Amino acid sequence: MIPQSEVCAKHTIGHVRYQFVDCRHELGEPGRGRALYLAGHIPGASFLDVDEDLSDLSVEGQGRHPLPSAKHFAEAAGRAGIEQGVHVVAYGSTGGAERLWWLLRHFGHDACAVLIGGIEAWGGALRAGEEEIEPAVFAPAERSGDTIDGPELASRLEDFVVVDARIPSRWRGEENPIDKVPGRIPGALNAPWNESLRDLPDGEVVAYCGSGVTASVTVHRLWLAGREATLYPGSWSQWETLDLPIERD
Repeated sequence: MIPQSEVCAKHTIGHVRYQFVDCRHELGEPGRGRALYLAGHIPGASFLDVDEDLSDLSVEGQGRHPLPSAKHFAEAAGRAGIEQGVHVVAYGSTGGAERLWWLLRHFGHDACAVLIGGIEAWGGALRAGEEEIEPAVFAPAERSGDTIDGPELASRLEDFVVVDARIPSRWRGEENPIDKVPGRIPGALNAPWNESLRDLPDGEVVAYCGSGVTASVTVHRLWLAGREATLYPGSWSQWETLDLPIERD
């Protein structure tokens, strides 16, 4: 537990340096996360934008929130004050904090955690405006085997416990303003990101959502329970563009 009275820009408690990172965002409202950050954030926190920093929207064919390259993410992480020896505490909304947590681990930085409950769970004073964050050098070491793409998943559906983190109506395939083609991956179980994670069958889990962001919440919750999961980054926003089977009910 970090005493709130001891928080500063990049603070050291014992021999551990901590950096809070604000990852709040709202789907369909670009720039909303930064506005929330400027209005009030945990003192000393840096900010990373889900669209601009934790994704690379210039990549085509990989869904609405393509994963950033190692170079892209390293530059963003460095601007946020993240480097070797810094323990990151991410907080956010709509999966933003878990997205950063997942990316940090994907790029070899395991010293990271999520503030469960977000900024509402902080309970201490907030600070408005920008912060002077000392730039750092983030050295990525990209992992393999923690993601899967659509075609491979489609060819191996029987090998996995596939979990859809979208809300139930989207999982059922009802018309909605987000999914161009309503439906789900055949056999996928529904475990909405904004609800408690229910017990899942034994087996290797693959998690997806609309664009790969809120599925990170599922991956994080499983990790807290001692269970690793694979992320399908393209998620439904990629699957719906491919000639792959779709299930509805």
